[in-house]
Amino acid sequence: MQLNDLMRVSVRQVIRHRRRYMGVVLAIALGVAGFLNIVTMSREVKNNFNENLDLIGGVTVLRIYFDNARSYRPQWFREQTVTALKRLDGVKELSLTAAKHGQNSNFKGQRFGFMVLAVDEGFWQVRNFWPLTGKLFGLDAVNQHKRECVMGAELAKKMFGDTHVRGKDLEINQEIYRISGVLGGVTDSGLANSVFLPLTTAADRFPGRLLADRLYLRCATWDDVGAVAAAIPGIVKSHQSPEELHVEVAWEALKRVQLLAWWIEFLIYLATSATFLLGGVGIWNVMMAAVTSRTREIGLKKAMGAEDRDILAQFLSEALCLSVGAALLGAAIGRIMMEILSHIIESRPPENLFLFGVTLAFLFAVVIGVGAGLYPSIRASRMEVVSAIRYE
Repeated sequence: MQLNDLMRVSVRQVIRHRRRYMGVVLAIALGVAGFLNIVTMSREVKNNFNENLDLIGGVTVLRIYFDNARSYRPQWFREQTVTALKRLDGVKELSLTAAKHGQNSNFKGQRFGFMVLAVDEGFWQVRNFWPLTGKLFGLDAVNQHKRECVMGAELAKKMFGDTHVRGKDLEINQEIYRISGVLGGVTDSGLANSVFLPLTTAADRFPGRLLADRLYLRCATWDDVGAVAAAIPGIVKSHQSPEELHVEVAWEALKRVQLLAWWIEFLIYLATSATFLLGGVGIWNVMMAAVTSRTREIGLKKAMGAEDRDILAQFLSEALCLSVGAALLGAAIGRIMMEILSHIIESRPPENLFLFGVTLAFLFAVVIGVGAGLYPSIRASRMEVVSAIRYE
């Protein structure tokens, strides 16, 4: 039998008995769709998840600082050090900050004490903060040395009675600053009771040298945290003294997040594998049923001259049509799911990654079709002609 004739007959048989095969096809199609989305979207979902890890502990954020209270000479991060750290593989964002304790403000005859944090424009993104009200100052305020500030929510409530204070003036050490907004996303009571100024403005307005001795560094993913943390002391040492340098990493939280992610990924792969396995068992069952129900047909074909290999090829090609057809359906469902997920997380995987996933899925489908259909096909091909014809 010619290959094209064989495939035409096999497709016709699958279509003719489509109700019998529907459950198997759907099982394999869903397995293929799930596999494609794991292959294509896992990196995008992981990156999106990493960007919001502050909501569950900020495990990708490293705090790097000099403990000047224990050092006989003050230390701060030099410009070349900051530049080198930004270039480090695995670093996504970095923010340089300085703290001024014991600042005060007079408001309606009452004195309020607080800490001032001098930050750059990247501080909000690195720490995953957002404006509770108003807006957070950006690059223009830092470059132009503007006298703007952002207040912590608790401090704003203590001084003004609420958090809607955008546009109001705040006196700090007898100088007036315009409030641009109130900080949201804060779980630290110290930050909620602080005032944030542009780093350049604080350097101009505060007496003495402003020691920018703190860095907050966000890694691209949690997999980069260990390598980045290990590389930081060497990079600092190559540009300045590393005396009293400390690198803080939330190691316990990181381990818990990694373990949780591993289990989620494992269970997804397990579910996908189970779907493929059930699809294979389903093909085996329906092909065995097909062989039994078509026993007389097999006997007649052999009586008319069909050889064992022809019968074997026909039933094996039917099993392949089932699995490959299900893979085609699964690829279509997977594409739709990928488009929906890409829209939700606002990130799109490379197209060649999807094509790679489709190729792997079709290889799996071929393996499942051959593996599950081989025994029923062999059984069909080895039937005795007389017994098959007389089968009721």
